[in-house]
Amino acid sequence: MDQGQKFYITTPIYYVNARPHIGHAYTTIVCDAIARRKRMLGYDTFFLTGTDEHGQKVERSAIDAGKTPQQFADEVSALYRSLFGRMNISYDDFIRTTEPRHQRGMQELFSRLHGQGFIYKGTYTGQYCVSDELYVDAACPGSPCPVCGRPTETVSEENYYFKLSAFAEKLLSHYQQHPEFIRPETRRNEVIAFVKSGLRDLSISRSTLKWGIPVPGDPKHVIYVWLDALCNYCSAIGFGSKDEADEKKFEHYWPADVHMIGKEIIRFHCVYWPAFLLAAGLPLPKSVIAHGWLLFEESKMSKTRGNIVRAETVIDVMGNDALRYFLLREIVFGQDGSFSFDALVQRYNSDLANDLGNLASRTLTMISRYFNSSVPYPSPTVARKPSDDAIKEQALAVIAEFGQLFDEYQFSRALESAWSLIGAVNKYLVEEEPWIVAEKDGEESRARLATILYTAAEALRVVAALAYPVIPESTGRIWNQLGLGEISRFDLKELKWAQLPLGGKLGKVEPVFPRADKTAIERMHQMEHERNSTPSGSSTAAPAEGARPEQPATQAAHAPTGAAAAAATDGKITIDDFLKVELRVGQVKTAERVKGTDKLLRLEVDIGTEVRQVVAGIALAYAPETLIGRKVVIVANLQPRKLRGLESNGMIVAASVGDQGSPVLAGFLEDVPIGAKLK
Repeated sequence: MDQGQKFYITTPIYYVNARPHIGHAYTTIVCDAIARRKRMLGYDTFFLTGTDEHGQKVERSAIDAGKTPQQFADEVSALYRSLFGRMNISYDDFIRTTEPRHQRGMQELFSRLHGQGFIYKGTYTGQYCVSDELYVDAACPGSPCPVCGRPTETVSEENYYFKLSAFAEKLLSHYQQHPEFIRPETRRNEVIAFVKSGLRDLSISRSTLKWGIPVPGDPKHVIYVWLDALCNYCSAIGFGSKDEADEKKFEHYWPADVHMIGKEIIRFHCVYWPAFLLAAGLPLPKSVIAHGWLLFEESKMSKTRGNIVRAETVIDVMGNDALRYFLLREIVFGQDGSFSFDALVQRYNSDLANDLGNLASRTLTMISRYFNSSVPYPSPTVARKPSDDAIKEQALAVIAEFGQLFDEYQFSRALESAWSLIGAVNKYLVEEEPWIVAEKDGEESRARLATILYTAAEALRVVAALAYPVIPESTGRIWNQLGLGEISRFDLKELKWAQLPLGGKLGKVEPVFPRADKTAIERMHQMEHERNSTPSGSSTAAPAEGARPEQPATQAAHAPTGAAAAAATDGKITIDDFLKVELRVGQVKTAERVKGTDKLLRLEVDIGTEVRQVVAGIALAYAPETLIGRKVVIVANLQPRKLRGLESNGMIVAASVGDQGSPVLAGFLEDVPIGAKLK
């Protein structure tokens, strides 16, 4: 596509009857990732989200909370805006249906529909679902709503009606001519079956409700919530305004390229909305894409079940990118997906900490150590191996495959493709052993080392560019550590191999994904238990929940009490405390004395996934040369610390013989593989 072509994407606007949860975050993260990639590809991108604030459900929720509907809507809408700000969602506009610009656009749409003869006044007596703001045709008093299953209410009132029945053939024709209009195909088939079953005229106003936009020329009626809500996609970009700039904006961005929605509102977006647009003489959106439900441990989230999961909980403990990566990698888009804290932590440690984080850490650390933080010059001929070119070819294949899969909304497979490159490069480093090559003298060894590390760094750059839309914060940090500046400005269309500037200076190398321990799962469960225990009447009275607390509320809950407190005072620890310590088998590759001290040795220890620098106080017991090749036990998850100006990233396990005795290194009688965990 040509550079500068417009791309307009929307989330559904979120109903303000309750605070946001992780299901809302999922839809918004998907749209954000798509929007970020489109911007990197040079599209004139407009990303819209917002809140739906009218209707009987909001009015009743406000009464229950002792507030006016406007106060209630203001508070809950602010929670969404605060959460999206904290999630670093890159939306271009946040529309509220209580804004004057939306009311102006809505009344313009109503007037057009009325002027074209598609609206008439009638009387309705029948069943109505308050929860879904839906009239239920052919239902008996008290019968359940077909959407949510809740009991319906009998209503009788004068309404304005939209002639939906006049559009069945036009809609079916559009579905046939534009199969991409509704995706996935299963949802398209559902919609076609619904339309073929027969369309009845649709009530689009209420006279018994005051919380809504007045019907033009008949203020005792307010416009029914679904016509009101759907119009946001137009009103947000200038529809209904007489301002010339707004008119040009609407002409430029409409129709929407993608309406992203949950599958439960497919009928409203694929039947009612296109019928309204056809009646008003406006172009239809190019595609409506429905994703599945996000289940918590295999159950649909609901306030009734008390299993609502809030995005803030994951962000507090794991960070933004952990949540984003899990949702797009773990869940096959379009299908229902299961979310659990256990699966989140497992995926984070496996893919982010062990794979991408490890690749970034060891590649950039070795460039810093062996090439003074400058990108090395790979040799075009000397000391090259087929393995170098194999990484290049795989990277080029992944660039093409990732783009195709991502643009087809196959996010999980796209990320799987990118991570196959990460796995290949980590394997390449283990096999090529640059830390061993660095110990050898001669120009050929130096050239080989440069080629290995450049190849790994260039592959890391490719992965960072591809994965940026999904994990923008961490890839941005990797990009800076590569010395490349602002990643969002990179032209993704030009992504090729060998673009890492030779001789370029790296930024400060820091860990990107520290491993998460089992306490992360416990903390998230505890946070959700506390948040779900909050009385529903006070649900909108805690806007501070949208910001990172200076002192996490869960800390007090972890203080030992009762028997646990007694155990804490007798020097004993629990099995959970022990499991926090990660012990690994390592092999000493390099050992040398630390200048200015008689007790310290600087060691480079291979722990399977990387080579760690460890400073150990064992110089009086062991000569450096006797340690080369020896297998030792490493505490692998200690926070790094500085000793004599050297960073020590781990601890060697040794026995202390007497108060003043020499340390004795822990070892093994059997042959144990490097990197094996001790349990």
